[in-house]
Amino acid sequence: MDFPALCQHIDRAWQDDILPALRDYIAIPCQSPAFDPDWADNGHMERAVELMTQWARQQLAELAGATVEVLRLPRRTPLLFIDVPGEAGPPSLIYGHLDKQPPMPGWVPGRAAWTPVLEGERLYGRGGADDGYAIFAAIAALRALRAQGLAHPRCLIVIEASEESGSVDLPAYIELLAPRLGEPRLIVALDAGCGNYDQLWTTTSLRGQVAGTLSVRVLDEGVHSGDASGIVPSSFRIARHLLSRLEDPISGEVIADFQVEIPAARREQAWLAANALGEGLLHAFPFHADTRPVEEALGELALNRAWRAQLAITGIDGLPAVADAAAVMQPHTALKLSLRLPPTLDPQAASQRLKALLEADPPYRSQVGFTIDSISQGWHAPPVAPWLADSLQRASHDAFGRDGALIGGGGGIPFLAMLGERFPRAQFVVTGVLGPQSNAHGPNEFLHLPTARRITAALARLLHDARGDADPR
Repeated sequence: MDFPALCQHIDRAWQDDILPALRDYIAIPCQSPAFDPDWADNGHMERAVELMTQWARQQLAELAGATVEVLRLPRRTPLLFIDVPGEAGPPSLIYGHLDKQPPMPGWVPGRAAWTPVLEGERLYGRGGADDGYAIFAAIAALRALRAQGLAHPRCLIVIEASEESGSVDLPAYIELLAPRLGEPRLIVALDAGCGNYDQLWTTTSLRGQVAGTLSVRVLDEGVHSGDASGIVPSSFRIARHLLSRLEDPISGEVIADFQVEIPAARREQAWLAANALGEGLLHAFPFHADTRPVEEALGELALNRAWRAQLAITGIDGLPAVADAAAVMQPHTALKLSLRLPPTLDPQAASQRLKALLEADPPYRSQVGFTIDSISQGWHAPPVAPWLADSLQRASHDAFGRDGALIGGGGGIPFLAMLGERFPRAQFVVTGVLGPQSNAHGPNEFLHLPTARRITAALARLLHDARGDADPR
């Protein structure tokens, strides 16, 4: 492999072919079904599918036998399935998604979720990094290998459209595709993060999640706060009290019911990653003024994010905006809860425990309910085969000039647990471009273009080494 020539090929592809298409994709508000229930009628998802399908067909036109299909099941989001022939042996499966999170307020003037903006080497806009780039990078990697006459296994590219809704539609498609997927040797997900932009980061675990709505009602309608306070209990105070059953209101530590024993190897790994990142672990977040993290020990922060249950309040109903607030006691409060779970904890059991915990013995006999909105399984990577460990280090050195690194992820990719159960002998590479300040799901999300190009080159190396009869060592 002439790696410098491969990188040049990939750089040209990004500049000439990928960036224009990625800009067009960012401009499409193809929100996931959880945020756009009328997605089928609105047509944005269809526009994104059409854009990617046409681009893929054009790029793969010269690769004999390559096919690009759009699969559609009733009442489900579509799925893009690409099959690129390769050497005989087990295939490699590459995963990405095209659905997006909502736009969110807070974008810097001149930037917006559906307006692609290139500032230096950062491409701003929703979905470019999470995870629209995946299909473009996968095809560019394959074309770069073919340009040098280099072999690769049969490669299957799956681009789903319900990931941001918990991949609710994906299991049905995996079942449909099962005879064609075979037994992959390597599964690559390009939807993860990176600790920095200086080396290849591989994710070794992802947390599960229970998301739902906690609702507390004390009145049938709002009343004068001067008359009611001291007689009518505050629905917000009751909600706050109920949350204290789950987490310590001072430390934020979640009760033991939702924790697991952290494997020793993952503890060591977390500290190694934290020490490698140093203060960069904190600089990844836009802390305001003198705000400090919840712990001072960097290794404990890495473990908090990867292996410990944590609660976030992601939405609230029942309270007016401050500018519109009158002297009225509100009749109800509703909080959207996101409880991140350790990778190996059973999310179904955790969801039922959470519901029982919050609904038991309602204070003041108020009306309390917890509605479970979504449940996702965590993921813990299997041991890495020697051939893949060698390939990952070579890919990091070739593409980044440094050793690769391992890290536990705080988010989730439901697809991984699903395929881990179906293909227990497969090797996994979970990586991505979501590095410091890239702010997936929030305002000012950006794709770091140098990292995207290097990830593409690293992927080419991995796919070349993944041939069933190859000995990359």
